[in-house]
Amino acid sequence: MFNKNNGHFAIAIFVIGFIASLFAFSSVSPIWKEQALLFDVKINAQGQPSYRYKGKDVVIDNAIPYKNSPLRQAMLDKSLTAPSLSEQWVYKIKDNGEKQYLLLKPAFHLGLWSLLPAFITIALCLLTKEPMSSLFAGIAVGAVLIGKFDITDKVLLPTLSSTGAATIILLYLWLLGGLLGIWSKTGAAQAFADFMCRTVVKGPKSAKLVTWFLGVIFFQGGSISTVLVGTTVKPLADKAKVSHEETSYVVDSTASPIASILAFNPWPAYVQALIYIPGVAFLATEADRIRFFFQSIPFSFYSILAVLGTLLLSLNITTFSGKGIRKAMKRANETGELDGPDATPLNFQELKSDSLPEGYKPHHLEFIFPILLLISIAIISFIVLGIPKINWAFAAALGVSILIAGIKGMRLRHIIDGIGDGLKSVVSASVILMLAVTIGRITTETGGGLFLIDLLGSQINYQVLPAVLMLFTMITAFSTGTSWGTYAIAFPLAMPLVWAIAQSQGLAHPELFLSICFAAVLNGSVFGDQCSPISDTTVLSAMTTGCDLMDHVKTQIIPASIAAGTATLLWSLITIVYV
Repeated sequence: MFNKNNGHFAIAIFVIGFIASLFAFSSVSPIWKEQALLFDVKINAQGQPSYRYKGKDVVIDNAIPYKNSPLRQAMLDKSLTAPSLSEQWVYKIKDNGEKQYLLLKPAFHLGLWSLLPAFITIALCLLTKEPMSSLFAGIAVGAVLIGKFDITDKVLLPTLSSTGAATIILLYLWLLGGLLGIWSKTGAAQAFADFMCRTVVKGPKSAKLVTWFLGVIFFQGGSISTVLVGTTVKPLADKAKVSHEETSYVVDSTASPIASILAFNPWPAYVQALIYIPGVAFLATEADRIRFFFQSIPFSFYSILAVLGTLLLSLNITTFSGKGIRKAMKRANETGELDGPDATPLNFQELKSDSLPEGYKPHHLEFIFPILLLISIAIISFIVLGIPKINWAFAAALGVSILIAGIKGMRLRHIIDGIGDGLKSVVSASVILMLAVTIGRITTETGGGLFLIDLLGSQINYQVLPAVLMLFTMITAFSTGTSWGTYAIAFPLAMPLVWAIAQSQGLAHPELFLSICFAAVLNGSVFGDQCSPISDTTVLSAMTTGCDLMDHVKTQIIPASIAAGTATLLWSLITIVYV
């Protein structure tokens, strides 16, 4: 897909973007905007105003009347230089005589230039199909745009040293990678699949149901779920004469959609870092934003319908599956041919390694116990604490898997080798995640969201906004082949815009509207990634199931589009009726 001419064009775009960012840094004056953060302030026993943050009471000192603050919008409009204060507590007197406390923080945008980092990233992804270099190019352009020329010390290191980044590294790289490595070394996942084959699979329907069930059980999403499920079910699906188009569709359409519904995985930890909105108290902390993620899950209509669609197909109900799927099913049933006559199935060496130590006998319970423990801890902690402790859940699952392997006689060096192999398998993905978080921060710092608010906030009718966001993220993710990369670009732009429209148009239920639009961005990105022929999950779904790539794309896009259209209609109806 990538050729020399595309490489030259990509270099030219980066150079032009870099020069443009230098020009904007030296010539464009920032437009400063007042950002008011409203906290739930109480008067403590000493008569002092205070608010609760991370379980502690924080006293508000030196608050001044709002009209005297140099950070209010009227003063920012008059100033020709950057504000001397980075934040200031103020209060307003409400109609009932009570004081309303606000924390003012100035922010700026650079007009259309604020969107330059996102534009460069998307353009290079389209050309190169390579997200890592594209994300880094966007970061470099954004850093120059705001005068942070020391990219390593001023941009990358602050991101890597943040709590959110540390959480991603711990969860996605160490715990998840280690767990996958242990399962590979012990053969636990394959033993579980073999057990299902012996006890459950009796024909095409039961083979597809097992595939669907495993897609739900492996709810980590993305390439991880795709590889685990695809490599696990291919032998049993082939034996049961399930067409490769059907198998690849079920594998692909349960991977990321189920991860956004059963979100006891790294997704909330990643997304929460991108959805902070100045002035919105219920998104003020990391815990608040993760809680908001889970509260918005009932509105993930596309993901729900996508998983439901694969279940219907697994039950041989093809009403919403499209002509391509029905044709493939008929071919497999009547002729036994798993691929079309002109298909070129992707060759794939299964990712699971044949590195089982000599004398070690895997058992399906080695998979079942850790996964049940993982799910239990995540759900119970969510019920008891109000937030799922994903790190606890994965650490416990990894610890139990290591303990079981040790008790069964696996040597320590084999355990360490397995963990090491697992870490290696997710290093590349972890780097991309960190770059995605960084480009999201850069987009926020350059004021991309603020610019869109100024440009569109009073012009877009709130009733059409969920559909607009769904379409925008679908196109972006389809073009770039990445949902998480799209999140990094879309959420910092969309969330402030949604909240500003909710406030300016006087919506009765702004939090509900924010949840709907959040789900539209989340689900639109999943759809675009799932259906894109350049997405890793799309390619891996075809490869692991032995399907022709374009046959998989063409047959999957019909049921996925039906689900996306229905989801958009539901968001619009709820917005019109209830918001």
